[in-house]
Amino acid sequence: MFSMAIATKPRTKRGEQRRAEILAAAEQVFGTKGYSDASVAEITTVARTAQGTLYIYFSGKDEIFTELVREMGRMTRAKVGRAVAGASGRLDAERRGLAAFLRIAAERPALYRIVEEARFVAPEAYRSYFEDFARAYRLHLDEAVAEGGIRPGDNEVRAWALMGMAKTLGERFILWGRETDIDRIVDHAIDMIDHGLRAK
Repeated sequence: MFSMAIATKPRTKRGEQRRAEILAAAEQVFGTKGYSDASVAEITTVARTAQGTLYIYFSGKDEIFTELVREMGRMTRAKVGRAVAGASGRLDAERRGLAAFLRIAAERPALYRIVEEARFVAPEAYRSYFEDFARAYRLHLDEAVAEGGIRPGDNEVRAWALMGMAKTLGERFILWGRETDIDRIVDHAIDMIDHGLRAK
């Protein structure tokens, strides 16, 4: 069974740097070859480190993969959080958050692909990734309802629907299409969120 163990935290700045280098190498190898075809030997070669050094920080390939999924979650939540700070309302926050998410997918497509592969390789990490997002998302939607920014509704359903939209837009237009006009995608998505599909 796939390990969900917590990776060892380095005690020194040099150790933090070495660990970050291993993760960056793993992101490259997993993102290019996939989990099954990747090996610890390839990761250490790209990281320019010994296998023994890798095992100081990680128990093996599965733990590195799981940590990359966690890294995508932490990094994405932090970047989206900074992007939506100071938004004028919930719809502005949706616009800023979606644009930030799509730019992350464009900047780090390998990490995006790793999260997608985790659905099959590390299902617990995959589920946790999305549940953590959904929990925070729902709270923000609840706050927007309380403030009168959006109408009342089932914010659990809304959170997952909005996340699903962002996820599939990232796949179609960033990973598959390498779309560069992210603002155009965001404009159309937010128009649908704001006005729905019903004819006026």
